[in-house]
Amino acid sequence: MTIEEVAGRLPASPTKISRMENGQRGASPRDIRDLSEIYGVDDERVVSKLIALASESRYQGLRQEFGDLGHAAMYTHMDIEAAAFGITELQISYLPGLLQVEEYARSLIRGTLPGLAMEMLERRVQARKKRQARLWEEPPLPYCVIVDEAALRREVGGSRIMRRQLDHLLWVAAEGRVTLQVMPFCRGAYTGMDGPFMLYELPEPMPTPIVFVETMDAVEYLEKPTTVALYRTAIDRLKSTALPPAASIALIDEIKGSFAGSRL
Repeated sequence: MTIEEVAGRLPASPTKISRMENGQRGASPRDIRDLSEIYGVDDERVVSKLIALASESRYQGLRQEFGDLGHAAMYTHMDIEAAAFGITELQISYLPGLLQVEEYARSLIRGTLPGLAMEMLERRVQARKKRQARLWEEPPLPYCVIVDEAALRREVGGSRIMRRQLDHLLWVAAEGRVTLQVMPFCRGAYTGMDGPFMLYELPEPMPTPIVFVETMDAVEYLEKPTTVALYRTAIDRLKSTALPPAASIALIDEIKGSFAGSRL
């Protein structure tokens, strides 16, 4: 098969196929699954091994580069995030890490971890930036975010940083890298407002899916099918209650304008 034939069936650009074959870019677990089908690899044990290797290769570089952060829960989170072929996220108090600009991330980490050494703070910011590369892979990662209006209005780092941060949200949404919905104040109480969470869709043979829940003193990974089903139901309710994407974008743009008159 030619590169063009493979690209047409994946679907992907011939450049992507060429770069994968020449070791210039990695292959996602989903790429491996699709290519195995195209090439007629029907031994599920082989396919599962290849998918596991692809999943490992995604986060291996992050672990090597940021192994000094010393936070085991963070590494597990990066592992899961790197392997996922779909992410749904609810955030209430601040904006998702995958969508944060550098200045916002720095101000947020400084505010939530005031005793953190400056060097370690910068390492965390850089790790967050590296993680965001997931959003720019091809094909695009299905990434759905429901964000509370409070997170958009909370001034993290000053008005200039907030304007830049909200501009970034608008740009990433326009590029088709995130499906963004806002839960406005007028909706009142809603399912999930007691705590943020992320639902990760994972390829076989890894457990699929996993719900990630983080509190001030604990991190939980929920895999029980009945528990995951509850979160799926919550996501359906959240999506139907929140503003649709077009109205959400309009509200974000309006909120961005409210920071224009601030002194900071």
